[in-house]
Amino acid sequence: MFIINLASTDPFFNLAVDEYLLKNRKEEFLVLGINIPSVIIGKHQAPHRETETGYITRNNIPVIRRISGGGTVFHDKGNLNFSFISNSTPGKQIDFRKYTQPVIQFLATEGVEAKFEGKNDLKVNGLKISGNAEHVWRNRVLHHGTLLFDSQLEIMKRSIRKDNSCYFSRAVVSNPSPVTNLKDWLDSIKNTYELKQKMLQFFISQNDKNQEVDLSRDETAEINNLADLKYRTWEWNFGYGPSYQFKNKFEINGISMTVNLSVKDGIIQECTIEGPCVLAEYAKKFSGLRHMPEDISSIFREGKVIMNDDELFNFF
Repeated sequence: MFIINLASTDPFFNLAVDEYLLKNRKEEFLVLGINIPSVIIGKHQAPHRETETGYITRNNIPVIRRISGGGTVFHDKGNLNFSFISNSTPGKQIDFRKYTQPVIQFLATEGVEAKFEGKNDLKVNGLKISGNAEHVWRNRVLHHGTLLFDSQLEIMKRSIRKDNSCYFSRAVVSNPSPVTNLKDWLDSIKNTYELKQKMLQFFISQNDKNQEVDLSRDETAEINNLADLKYRTWEWNFGYGPSYQFKNKFEINGISMTVNLSVKDGIIQECTIEGPCVLAEYAKKFSGLRHMPEDISSIFREGKVIMNDDELFNFF
């Protein structure tokens, strides 16, 4: 197995690395990486339903769709990401225990007793430290995983939506669990980069054939191109998602309003606003817009309707 220790902290590039190696190489890989703050959603999720749109917009936290299924996770420099890319036998490709077991063994060497619980989580003392997801491509499997070491849990909580009752969709819904950071259980490791290095050395020690390798210059260029054409695009991160209905009741200046949106491919298909006539008229202009704060805000600005951020995010 080849092991890649990513120097990049760009989540768009790092997600593209996984897809590129899955589809363009035949060897098996372990990829270790650390990302700047970002919200990573599953392939079949609706981004606004999974995230606190107002908070992540104000704080410039990107939402990025991965090619594997499952729920939403938060990345930052206190979180270690690992990806196994393996060849597999048809019919036996999805196996969360297979790929999390060596991670459990690594943590055990550091004195942490982690357990596989539920469908795809690793937990310590009943608290989640790792979420996992998988994607099958032909005879190969991509297994994504996270390890919370010193993640900013308060920012995580603010970034991921708790109440999604305004959204109606067949999209996959996340299953949140109480979490903990490994730093509370690992006195011997100072930071996430040290954790990454120790995990790399552990896997090298497990098999003489395991070795650390680097991406070539040509591969890096192709991965950057994939990131530009896919992972950095609105079409993939927001437009690809399942269709949904959105309904919210709120007040603006003491006046009650209800907004109903029908969204497909990230585009508003229909909109009704029950409330002041001046705003109800704007519902007609929403059709064809992306369901994005900047698009909705532009319509109100054109009509010289004054609306602050708190009011705008009632549409999400």
